[in-house]
Amino acid sequence: TMGSDKSMSLRLATAADLAAINAIYNHYVEHSTCTYQTEPETPAGRQKWFDAHDAEYPVTVAEIDGQVVGWASLSKYHLRAAYKPTVENSVYVHHAFQRRGLGRALLEDLIARASALGYHSIIAGISAVAWFISNSIIGTSAFGMTVRTPFGMGLVMAVLMWLIGLGTVFV
Repeated sequence: TMGSDKSMSLRLATAADLAAINAIYNHYVEHSTCTYQTEPETPAGRQKWFDAHDAEYPVTVAEIDGQVVGWASLSKYHLRAAYKPTVENSVYVHHAFQRRGLGRALLEDLIARASALGYHSIIAGISAVAWFISNSIIGTSAFGMTVRTPFGMGLVMAVLMWLIGLGTVFV
């Protein structure tokens, strides 16, 4: 799906996209609490992160007129083998391109990729405030919350864990 911006395209990320991915991410590190990271990601750190992703854990980008304006990823959720069918997702949209349907398009694409890869569920931790602002997220349900999560700068955050089930019956 293309969201509401008809000139957008989605594709797998390459190493050439890392500077744009990092710039988008670091904007939120510096101007928001949504990343739960307190220091900007370094280029070396971003490269290490990218190297941990592959066909099994893809990174995608959204482009408009050749410019990377958003990115998304599926990452290993937990090191223990029984968690292998579960992945964690990230979706970030350049701050100047919000409210155009890009985040939804990136998430819909991740859901399709996760399903095609045989994953059973996608998990993400987002701030409780962000969850209530965007509670129309596709097919999600909250399943847990950590409260009083120390963030730094004197802030204490509530983190809501949410789940997208991919056709699996949970027992």
